[in-house]
Amino acid sequence: MTGNDNALWQQCWRDQQTDFHQPEINPLLIRFWRGLELAAGSRVFVPLCGKSLDMIWLAQQGHEVIGLELSPVAVRAFFSENRMQATQRDVGGFTLWQCGKISILCGDYFDVSQRDLGRIDAVYDRAALTALPQDIRLLYVAHLKQILPLACKVFLLTVEDADEGETREVTLGASGEITALYAQAFEIELAHVESVPEPEAASYSEHKVYRLVPR
Repeated sequence: MTGNDNALWQQCWRDQQTDFHQPEINPLLIRFWRGLELAAGSRVFVPLCGKSLDMIWLAQQGHEVIGLELSPVAVRAFFSENRMQATQRDVGGFTLWQCGKISILCGDYFDVSQRDLGRIDAVYDRAALTALPQDIRLLYVAHLKQILPLACKVFLLTVEDADEGETREVTLGASGEITALYAQAFEIELAHVESVPEPEAASYSEHKVYRLVPR
């Protein structure tokens, strides 16, 4: 992200303007994660993790979890609110917070390297992609491919605008943007899609679950 984007994100956390944070575990993660068929002990990377409770659920499934978050306010809140005593140490240009099966690297996503992350077996992206400005998404995916091992799977949750005139009917198949971003490196499976009304607008959004397997 740009320096302005980073500063805005940091300010949101400092001002507690975090309506995007889900106060419960994502139900689509619970329903569809096992279809990724990962072994217990697999190491899961959660980019732009905030203070997501989904990381706790993943650890409860027997996975090692490594999140990445720009805001130290978010990282501190995650461990504090969940009553976890985390250790801290420097790793490259990041601060690594760690407690049990959960680690979070605090720093800029675009600065992270394979060496910083260590072994990764899968990625859990809960709308991190779609939360980014559209002009940054291509850079986000390009960097993700650069830091992942070739055999790494991706579990991707997106929120996409429903096509005009089809707001009450789900759109089957991957969106054009997801296909353009991922199809060269991954087989794309659309595992689930549902149309959800927007509370303050006369429109619908589509909540989609993608499972991406390397070609």
